[in-house]
Amino acid sequence: MRKPLIAGNWKMNGSRSETRELLAGIQHGLGEGFPFEVMVIPPYPYLQLAAGLVKHDGLVLGAQDLSPHAGGAYTGEVSGAMLVDCGCRAVLVGHSERRSLHGETDADVAAKFRAAVQIGLTPVLCVGETLAEREQGQTEAVVSRQLERVLQAAGIVAFASAVVAYEPVWAIGTGKTATPAQAQEVHAVIRAQLASEDATIGGLVRILYGGSVKPDNAAEIFAQQDIDGGLIGGASLDADSFVAICRAAQQGL
Repeated sequence: MRKPLIAGNWKMNGSRSETRELLAGIQHGLGEGFPFEVMVIPPYPYLQLAAGLVKHDGLVLGAQDLSPHAGGAYTGEVSGAMLVDCGCRAVLVGHSERRSLHGETDADVAAKFRAAVQIGLTPVLCVGETLAEREQGQTEAVVSRQLERVLQAAGIVAFASAVVAYEPVWAIGTGKTATPAQAQEVHAVIRAQLASEDATIGGLVRILYGGSVKPDNAAEIFAQQDIDGGLIGGASLDADSFVAICRAAQQGL
C-alpha cells in the first residue's frame, strides 16, 4: 500500500518568524501520530531553522533544488551533502519553474536526480506539460520524454527511493486545475511507464499531483487510483489550508 505524501513547496516566500509560525501551525494542526507523510520545503536560508523546529518523525524536511556537483567552484550552488548536513531528507528535482525560468534541460534534471539518489536524498522528480503542449495533444509525449531521460541516467532501481510529481504547468498558480480525470490519466501513464521497466517499483512509487490543489478540491483529486498525494504551492503557506489538504489525503487511508 502506498502511504499518502503531502509536500508543501514554499518557493521564495517566508522569513525566520514566518517559518516558526507556519511550522508551529502545521504541527499543531496535524497533532500527534498522523498516519501519513508530510513534507515541508522552505527556501535555503531557513532549512536549518526548520530542521530544529520539526518535532514529528512523519514530517520530512525537503529542499527546493540541488547542484548536480558534489562540491567545488560552483558559486551560488548547494550540494546534496550540504542539504543532508542541514537535516534534509528530500529535494525537488526539475520543478517547472527551474525548467522554464532557469533553462534546466531534461539532461540537467537527470543529473540532479542522480546526485540526490547518490547522497541518500529522496528526489521528488517533477514532470509536466505547458498549456501549448496540452492543446497540441503532446501531454503524454512530453511527460514520457522527461521521465525517460531520468530512467536512462539513473535506472529504474533509483525510483524505488524516489517520488514523482506531475505538475501541469498551465495549472500552477493560475487557479486552473486539471480535472481529477485528467490528472488520473497522466498519473496512470507515468505509472505504466515505470511499471514497464519494473512492475514492483512502478506499482509502489508515489506519484503526486501539483497544480492549484486547495482544501475544496483535494479530496476528489486524492481519491483517484494513481494519485498518492500532492505537491502544494500557495496553499502550503497557510497552516490551516495545508492541514486541511493533509486531512483530505488521510481520508483515503
